[in-house]
Amino acid sequence: MCDQQTRKFNEEASQEDGVVLTISADLPFAQKRWCASNGLDNVITLSDHKDLSFGKNYGVVMEELRLLARSVFVLDKDNKVVYKELVSEGTDYPNFEAALEAYRNI
Repeated sequence: MCDQQTRKFNEEASQEDGVVLTISADLPFAQKRWCASNGLDNVITLSDHKDLSFGKNYGVVMEELRLLARSVFVLDKDNKVVYKELVSEGTDYPNFEAALEAYRNI
C-alpha cells in the first residue's frame, strides 16, 4: 500500500463526505497494523492478496510482481467509475487534485 497516497486521501476524507478504500495485495493483518500505527482512521483497507480479483477486474495487476499498480478510481453513488488514473511508473504519484475534483463534481 502506498504510504503517501493513502495519507493524502485519508487527510482529504476527514474534510469531505466520501469513503476512501485502499486496496492492495498486502495481507489484511499488515494493512490493519499499518493504518493503526499511522493513525489513519478515514481509510478502509481491503486485501486483494488471495486471488487478485480486484486487480484483474480493474486491469491493475502487475503479474510478474503479484502486486497492484498504483491507481486511483473515483466512483459515484451508483458505483460508476467517473475518474480513473493508472500511474505509469510505480515511483510516481497520482494526480491528487484531479481525483479530488472528480469526487467533488459527483
